[in-house]
Amino acid sequence: MRAFFPNPPHFWRDRIQASLTHLGLSLGVAALAALLVFGVWYPYPYSELSGGRELFLILITVDVILGPLITLAVFNRQTKPLTELRRDLAIVALLQLAALGYGLWTVCVSRPVHLVFEYHRFAAVHAINVPEERLPFAQTGLKTMPLTGPTLLSLRDFKDPEEKLEMTVAALGGVSLAARPELWQPYDRAAEQIRKEAKPMAALKQRFPMAQQQIDAALAKHGPEAQGYVYLPMVGRKTFWTVVLDPVSLRVKEFLPLDSF
Repeated sequence: MRAFFPNPPHFWRDRIQASLTHLGLSLGVAALAALLVFGVWYPYPYSELSGGRELFLILITVDVILGPLITLAVFNRQTKPLTELRRDLAIVALLQLAALGYGLWTVCVSRPVHLVFEYHRFAAVHAINVPEERLPFAQTGLKTMPLTGPTLLSLRDFKDPEEKLEMTVAALGGVSLAARPELWQPYDRAAEQIRKEAKPMAALKQRFPMAQQQIDAALAKHGPEAQGYVYLPMVGRKTFWTVVLDPVSLRVKEFLPLDSF
């Protein structure tokens, strides 16, 4: 029987215990990473409409599973001196932290940085889509991309037909108008245009009769005056949502997963 089972049961107990301990530590680090990603970089609803949740799940699934599995394979107190065992575990931890760091960097550079009113709609702008060489041409105070969640901006009017043509051609080539720093301006400067483009919530309910309960539930959180709110469509990374606004302050009140284009 020992020929078929050369290692005693405690050999596997030690490995499994070490692997489970590593798994617990990995889950703790993953929880801290989740606070950073979803609490700062991808607050709701950007965790969904900007792909933050999918990116993070891929990162954490690989990182959390890989480390404990390697520990399960290399942990052996019977045949390895303590110094060698510590070295192996240190290498595993460094590899795991390197993978986590690279994954978090990837999530960071893909993060949403601005929610931009783009003439007749909102668009979520992501750091990776902003041409960094154009940032110096942004207005004072708008030359950097925030690390603490998306901010509200709007786009200025085109200076002339030539600029409009240039920007439109670039947009057709993949650089959206909302991602052009030279067009950015403070959100409030587009107040008149926002009020002109926004539609009453009654129109949204009429377009989506099956979602009336969902819409009413979202508005109920803001009291009776919320019935007077307005909405505009929004473009995410791979999906379309709806932004609900206070018609007076034009502050964003709710996000709804409805394609209102």
